Amino acid sequence: MKTVLITGASTGLGSSLALLLAERGHRVWATMRDLAKQGPLVDAAAQKRLAITVRQLDVESAASVTQCVEDMIAAEKRIDVLVNNAGAGFIRTTEQATEDEIRWVMDVNFMGVVRGTKAVMPHMRAAGSGHIVNISSVGGLVGQPFNEIYCAAKFAVEGYTEAMASYVEEGFGIRFSVVEPGGISSDFVKNVQAKVAATGGLLQDSYLPLLQRYLSRGRDRAAADREACSRRRTRSRVWWPTASSPPAHRCGCGPHSGQRTSAASRRLPIPLENSSRQRSCRDCSRMLFQPLTP
Repeated sequence: MKTVLITGASTGLGSSLALLLAERGHRVWATMRDLAKQGPLVDAAAQKRLAITVRQLDVESAASVTQCVEDMIAAEKRIDVLVNNAGAGFIRTTEQATEDEIRWVMDVNFMGVVRGTKAVMPHMRAAGSGHIVNISSVGGLVGQPFNEIYCAAKFAVEGYTEAMASYVEEGFGIRFSVVEPGGISSDFVKNVQAKVAATGGLLQDSYLPLLQRYLSRGRDRAAADREACSRRRTRSRVWWPTASSPPAHRCGCGPHSGQRTSAASRRLPIPLENSSRQRSCRDCSRMLFQPLTP
């Protein structure tokens, strides 16, 4: 049995991971910025008769992150796995984005990972073991139109994870993995759309025709994914890192998640098979944590 701390667990991949790992007998602390959103997770856990500890944690606050980790150590005496899952999408061009918006995207998606890692490191280092899993994105491997600020944050997560893995595992027995999902059926896109609507909607400027074309192609790709899924129920498979794997690991899931795996695997080889199916959060949860058994 492992003790697992997950950030951003109110919905989506974080919520699915919390339920899956609890089903497998692990002690799960599911955290979220707004505890008013805990209802669906709590209800799902109750239906399955699972014990999940839900706590408040805001990755934008070092004090909040540190307090939650200290509370977990006091209650569980150890922390075996940290899943830095909390994040937020953002669609604005560099010209359109304000300084405050750029800082917010970097703070949530990159600094949140750093804060979580920094908080658990002393405890994992003292134990001589641990596993830190950083949820990146296919956007951390290849730049995407109108997502340059978000992609920059995810590229930062990639570099940070690789650099930490290059010496921390050998020195202290703490392992690192970075996960690069493609499309996952969750509230992520809905939240991005809400953010755009709250900050002026689609701006009527020279970028609009390009954005509309990009969104149209995105809808076409999503429709093609659904059609492929209806014709064949192929499955993506991800091998979770083993003790013999390299010190840093990349794992992809979802459609198009392996578009640049050949380039990435020159540094960090990992067997990967992709399908065109849009994966659900639970699909990806099962793939990513298959070997994490009680």
